[in-house]
Amino acid sequence: MSFEIQELPDVIKVFILLNLRRRTSMHKALLKKRIDKICADKVCVETSDLDEALKEMASEGLIIEEGNYVRLTPQGLRLSGEWKNLLLKREPILEVVAGLVDGSITGLVVVLSAFISGLLIRVVVFAALLTLIAVAITNFSSFLLGGITEDLADIKSLQTLIRFSLSDIPDKDERNKSLMLVKKLFILLHKEVRRSNLYAAFVCSVTTFLAGSIPIVAYIALPGPINLIMALGIVGAVNALLVRYRSKKSRTSWKKILLETLLIVTVATIASLLLGNVA
Repeated sequence: MSFEIQELPDVIKVFILLNLRRRTSMHKALLKKRIDKICADKVCVETSDLDEALKEMASEGLIIEEGNYVRLTPQGLRLSGEWKNLLLKREPILEVVAGLVDGSITGLVVVLSAFISGLLIRVVVFAALLTLIAVAITNFSSFLLGGITEDLADIKSLQTLIRFSLSDIPDKDERNKSLMLVKKLFILLHKEVRRSNLYAAFVCSVTTFLAGSIPIVAYIALPGPINLIMALGIVGAVNALLVRYRSKKSRTSWKKILLETLLIVTVATIASLLLGNVA
């Protein structure tokens, strides 16, 4: 399957990839019904158009036809996941990374500040709660509003590119069907992107709070000097998880990711401590 969407069957293929569930068969009539629903009951895709797209996907090894049912192959599952990540922003990679980084830095700064200044436990608890809640709420609002704005802009740009590619279809009826289906599909995608961004912002805020609260709780609950050692160990474990996660998602050597992460966390922590002392 070509990445470029040039014909009506290409549009239908994307729709099928977005709708077929993991390891679950779906009746061809249900696929047709969902397409008709997107088109607001207008006939923008004939049964023959759907059959042609399914036939091409089967020849490309993306689906397996079992009578009137179809299901994705392993290759189809991978391609389906890539399209969902591209169009629906299903995987909140940036939000998880930001949550782990912000949370671990916040927890580290609170623990080190309490240790250096010798603050009372109740003061540490109060400061930690205020700091973590503020950072978590800020991350939630920033990623929700910024994510929706950025993703909708990307979706709009992608829609424009697809419409431009489809405008070259010589057959007028097929061109109109393709453009109508793309228009309706992207209206639906706009709603899905908003839901995905709400989920991503929630993931970011919860990850931030957990990554920061766990070392702080350990520092408060345990006697010294074990509390400091345990808190620093937890921060180190969180950053090790961050390095592994970034290395896996970016397909980059963990050594390079480790160096970047240590540099960023160290600089941010020292800057926060210095600013705190100045204040």
